[in-house]
Amino acid sequence: MGLCSDRWITRMARDHGMIEPFEDRQVRQGVISYGVSSYGYDMRVASEYRIFTNALSSIVDPKHFDPKSFVEFEGDVCIVPPNSFALARSVEYFRIPRNVLTLTVGKSTYARCGIITNVTPFEPEWEGYVTLEISNTTPLPAKIYSNEGIAQVVFFTGDEDPEVSYGDKKGKYQGQHGVTLPRI
Repeated sequence: MGLCSDRWITRMARDHGMIEPFEDRQVRQGVISYGVSSYGYDMRVASEYRIFTNALSSIVDPKHFDPKSFVEFEGDVCIVPPNSFALARSVEYFRIPRNVLTLTVGKSTYARCGIITNVTPFEPEWEGYVTLEISNTTPLPAKIYSNEGIAQVVFFTGDEDPEVSYGDKKGKYQGQHGVTLPRI
């Protein structure tokens, strides 16, 4: 398995639509950076959010998730309450090749503020907008800036294609649009 360079990422985005829209350089001026980097791609968070609320005192159950546990919000800045989280989506739409797996880590600018971004791996042949879980681990409200960098995607190529890809098994999050809640 090999780590993929900026040249490979750029070629796959331009020739195969792996990332759309695609920034072929790091955009940094006055924003939390996004775009291609040496061995990854810094994706942006869109302006569409679902902010967790305990107003109904529900139990969080991934098998029977109550969508009323979230308040929908759209805007240039999202305020995540203290010790809470929000779901969001990426600006970019990803199409992962059959021999590729990704890992995603949060941007250091947010991590240094106690804001953690969790994203599960993009499996071979998965495609869609990324659902982002943004946790505010601090006792204070936290700002998230829409259309700016939120997390870095690192791409790995396998030595051979998998026997069964995410696309083959028709995974439940294939082709997702918008902020996607848990599914069973």
